[in-house]
Amino acid sequence: MAAIGIVIVSHSKQLALGVRELAAQMVQGQVSIAVAAGIEDPENPLGTDPIQVYEAIASVFSDDGVLVLMDLGSALLSAEMAIEFLPEAQQQKVYLCEAPLVEGAVAAVVAAGAGKNIHQVMAEARGALLAKATQLGVSPLSVVSDNIEARNSEFPVKEIRLIVSNRLGLHARPAAQFVGTVARFQSQILVQNLTRNTGLVRGDSINQVTTLGVRQGHELVITATGSDADEALAALQTLFTNNFGEDNVALNSPPVFHHEVTPATHGELSGIAASRGVAIAPVVHYQPTHITITEYHVDDPESEWQRVQAAIQTARQEIQAVFSQASLQIGDTEAAIFDAQLLFLEDPVLLEAAHQRILDHHINAEAAWQAVVEEVVTSYRRLEDAYLQERVEDVVDVGQRVLRLLAGNAPANLHLSEPAILVATDLTPSDTARLDPTMVLGICTTFGSATSHSAIIARTLGIPAVLGVDSQVLHLADGTLMALDGESGKAWVEPESHILDLLEAKREAWQTAQQEARATAHQPAITLDGRQVSVFANIGSINDVQVAVASGAEGVGLLRTEFLYLDRISAPTEEEQLEVYQAIAQVLDNRPLIIRTLDVGGDKPLPYLRVGFPEANPFLGWRGIRFCLDHLDLFKTQLRAILRASVGHQIKIMLPMIATVTEVRAAKAILGEVQAELNQAGIPFDAAMKLGIMVEVPSAVAIADQLAAEVDFFSIGTNDLSQYVMASDRTNPRVANLVDALHPAVLRMVQQTIQAAHAAGISVGLCGELAADTIATPILLGLGLDELSVNPQSIPGVKQAIARLSIVESEAIAASALQQDSAVHVRELISTSIIPPTN
Repeated sequence: MAAIGIVIVSHSKQLALGVRELAAQMVQGQVSIAVAAGIEDPENPLGTDPIQVYEAIASVFSDDGVLVLMDLGSALLSAEMAIEFLPEAQQQKVYLCEAPLVEGAVAAVVAAGAGKNIHQVMAEARGALLAKATQLGVSPLSVVSDNIEARNSEFPVKEIRLIVSNRLGLHARPAAQFVGTVARFQSQILVQNLTRNTGLVRGDSINQVTTLGVRQGHELVITATGSDADEALAALQTLFTNNFGEDNVALNSPPVFHHEVTPATHGELSGIAASRGVAIAPVVHYQPTHITITEYHVDDPESEWQRVQAAIQTARQEIQAVFSQASLQIGDTEAAIFDAQLLFLEDPVLLEAAHQRILDHHINAEAAWQAVVEEVVTSYRRLEDAYLQERVEDVVDVGQRVLRLLAGNAPANLHLSEPAILVATDLTPSDTARLDPTMVLGICTTFGSATSHSAIIARTLGIPAVLGVDSQVLHLADGTLMALDGESGKAWVEPESHILDLLEAKREAWQTAQQEARATAHQPAITLDGRQVSVFANIGSINDVQVAVASGAEGVGLLRTEFLYLDRISAPTEEEQLEVYQAIAQVLDNRPLIIRTLDVGGDKPLPYLRVGFPEANPFLGWRGIRFCLDHLDLFKTQLRAILRASVGHQIKIMLPMIATVTEVRAAKAILGEVQAELNQAGIPFDAAMKLGIMVEVPSAVAIADQLAAEVDFFSIGTNDLSQYVMASDRTNPRVANLVDALHPAVLRMVQQTIQAAHAAGISVGLCGELAADTIATPILLGLGLDELSVNPQSIPGVKQAIARLSIVESEAIAASALQQDSAVHVRELISTSIIPPTN
């Protein structure tokens, strides 16, 4: 019989205790129920505390699973943060459920008491409102958007169902990718969140898609009607399969800090810790230009609509400029925030509403635009999901930009004559992205949260930030000395000398740690006993390579070329590819560049290449080298571009998804044909360019000795290798916990591959996510890897981890890890080994 634990998270302790009492009466104490509710503040007892939630989960934890039910707002964020405190193995067994608190708790406890498993218990909780809805004659699926056009009966309705695996669901960036993909097709595409029982909404509306409130684990149904329905659904399926390009690691996630609570001192302000670091400087107020709108009657509504369209076009150009600058400054991942803003300007529902308001009411463009934007803002604020509520800032940001252009106002500029701490009511993402970290030493606002896009950008820029402080800060005179600590969430106005001394010491220690990390990043990674290990970067764009070099990459161990083929209606030409490969090689300045040939197919289809039939298991299907060998024109075009780019650069070719020697020999034969064609045409290339393979299929490990005789290097792809070895689809939440690269079975495969490579005298690297996990570093060193290739942001930490280890120590840990019987025990082994921590 399953022993499921139930946790009730609420802002109100009395409410939570009442729910627990009601639920417990149903099962006479057979089920463990814990409460995490309220905060220890007699004057303001309503709230949630992540530590309380963590303790509650720990008190009822069971390997059979723990179900967490929450009321609203910060309860969800507290629960998500609490899970982060748990050991990784336990995190996989805790499930956050969006069911109604009272009915859901009763249904879950009854199901758990009946011995049902965690998935059945969660299903019962989610369906808890069904009886009430039926009795009241209400159907949860009865509401359909008024903005949906009638379907074209000429074409059948095609449908797919998908589970969302992104850590934060369809937040701004993946929602933008979703809508951008929909916009490429003629078919009418509708989407519904089955988990939340929403109505159908238009897939080409960024606001309607966002307000579906899609979170990790939610099930969506997507329908398409039209001539290109199959292609559209295939493209959307690809987005979800590829996790929207996200790795489910909390990139620049809100900092979780542990510090002693100290009594408030004179001039001390408390706020939200949003971006770590210490700043001491005079304050400068930032006040965006206030736009006053007056509504008035117009005789020519069409000219007003043309004004809106002109303002939108200019706003689009401005946002594209911000996006380009942000990409260079904060990287493609965080800059993608502005992709969502561009889609907001193209949202057909929004544009139709603005147009209709001008035509129906004969009002001026400014008034119409402001009214429809305010309606969207209101719809976001009505969401129960606190994280999605915070996306209001993006709507306001882009809405105000268009309004400013309509009003003819110049953009607000911030000119600082000396370094300062910026004080403001709030900062938009656009404001924050334009900040110069050498002049803006800190940010202090009266609004905002640690999960806002502005806070994310501040963390990426490395600007300390304290948000949500008392509004009295807005009355300070410019030039007033302020100190702030982005780790504790405190700020001080005209701080006393002892506070300044403490903060100066903390700032110096922080700066020293940062300098050490940067210095280590640009030095070779050498173990304590003198072994040098190459640390390369995994990249997927031109901007990524700039970040990689700045982070200390010694080369690129994996260039994913798929980005060249996606978001297009046809394959890239040889010249287009050549230009990109040369640009990346130029930035690397003769550092090694390993280019992986196209890795698409059944699991990552290209809309403009017909697969012909859906595959039951695309991970075991027509992908990687198999796909390329069946598309010789595509393959040869890419090989020609890579060969031509190799002149004067250290470029290598890597083949993906190799399972047999025959595949390698076939690819080598095609490469030889392309080389002969180039020779005949008198086109130069590096004739000595090395060829390697990805080792990510168990068969490749089994015949690694034979494959090593055919190529110049191996690169182990532990992401795919793990799921193939464990026979578990990493996108299937029911078995994804089995896909752990630290499982001894996977580690033994890695060891076998390394031994075969070294026996043949070739090098071997590892480019899976495991390489970036510093917990795994001693094992990887101990197994004898020559090279680790990681995401650019992980390079400093990985180099520091290598520098603090010896090969002798690492070999001992690796040998012991191979003898363990589970990934959990491997992690326990590492945690109990004497390994200096990394920053």
